[in-house]
Amino acid sequence: MIVQRPRRNRRSAAIRSMVQETQLRPENLVLPLFVTEGVGIEDPIESMPDCYRYSLENLIKKAEEAYELGVRGIALFPKVKEENKNSIGSFSYEEGNFYLDAITNLKAHLPELLIFSDVALDPYSSDGHDGIVKDGKILNDETLVILGRMALAQARAGADFISPSDMMDGRVGFIRKTLDEADFKDVGIMAYSAKYASSFYGPFRDALDSAPKAGDKKTYQMDPANKKEALLEIKLDLEEGADMVMVKPALSYLDIISDAQRNSNVPVAAYFVSGEYAMIKAAGEKGWLDANKAMMEATLSVKRAGASVIFTYAALDLIREL
Repeated sequence: MIVQRPRRNRRSAAIRSMVQETQLRPENLVLPLFVTEGVGIEDPIESMPDCYRYSLENLIKKAEEAYELGVRGIALFPKVKEENKNSIGSFSYEEGNFYLDAITNLKAHLPELLIFSDVALDPYSSDGHDGIVKDGKILNDETLVILGRMALAQARAGADFISPSDMMDGRVGFIRKTLDEADFKDVGIMAYSAKYASSFYGPFRDALDSAPKAGDKKTYQMDPANKKEALLEIKLDLEEGADMVMVKPALSYLDIISDAQRNSNVPVAAYFVSGEYAMIKAAGEKGWLDANKAMMEATLSVKRAGASVIFTYAALDLIREL
């Protein structure tokens, strides 16, 4: 005689929805968007289906669409012209640059929309690295000064969360001190705490033309083989004042997300990165799987692992599926 029959709790849609353990809501999702200089631009990114580089007026339209659907946060990334790049990324904090203008204008149009601004040198650097390069070496402490100036400029523009994605040692504490001294104590820091040197970033680097001109990022981004190191990075960022911590990428690092959730007293974010997004989209275009259902399943796994905030290019598709 079978006493326990788990299938009884799966026999109808009503029961399944009632007992569902992991629930994904629009409020859990952050939509990354790309902004560029110019007017009337909606430039498709070939390696990222349904993603575009937007000029300001089209960026605002896309953000409004996202907000109306239920997205409450966007992550903003700049596509910078080559002539505005230099070895220290100084364009990143110049008053009135298009990225800072985009933050200010978005907040004016959608004051309740949360803006996660990106702090790293690579979009602005002529070397394509997240830090200052000298004789082939990434300089950590010298880079912190530039990151602090960038963070302060973004806070002044209206960013809700400064999001350092550079993986320099000590940058969260340096940025927190810089913001606090300038009386931006209410601006949060969402730290890319466990950011791995992943093969899944390729399409994103295409979108921003931000690949390293020489070498790789393995001296500052984490080794994919390492787990304890992620917990150390998270611990340090929390001690330095991070308000959220992130694991990036998501799908290949579900165990790290789970560990982060157990070892953090702040919300844990995960970034469903460009390569993860693109491979599901590409398989869908080939007819090999249902891309929307696969994207939902994959995103649920990230939520189930412990992420309460998920950065994903599929945010609008997921909400429509929900």
